[in-house]
Amino acid sequence: MKRWYGKLLGFFAGAALLRSNPPLGALIGLLIGHAFDSDWFRLRRDNPYGVLGLTDEASDAEVDQAYRRLMSQYHPDRMAGAADELRRQAETKAREINAAYDRIKTLRRK
Repeated sequence: MKRWYGKLLGFFAGAALLRSNPPLGALIGLLIGHAFDSDWFRLRRDNPYGVLGLTDEASDAEVDQAYRRLMSQYHPDRMAGAADELRRQAETKAREINAAYDRIKTLRRK
C-alpha cells in the first residue's frame, strides 16, 4: 500500500514554515514528504526481506532458498582460512542474515 500522508503534511508544513515564499516551501515540503513516504530514510535492518534480497511478496520457499544461498556464501566456517578482517565481516553478515530470517519467520507465524 502506498502512503500519501507524508506528502500532504509536508506540503502544508512547508508552505506554512516558508511564509515569504509559500510555493517554494510547499514544493520542498512535498519532496521531503515523498522521501519519508518512500522510506528513503529507513535503515536497511528495518527490512528483513531486503537483507535476504527479496520482496515482501516472497513465498516461504523463496525465503528458505535465499537464506540457504546466503548462509552458504557467508558462513564463518567457510572463511576459516581467510584473513581476520574477512572472517569478522562474514560473521557480521551471517548474524544479519540469521536475524532477518528469524524475523521473517516470526512475522509469518503471526
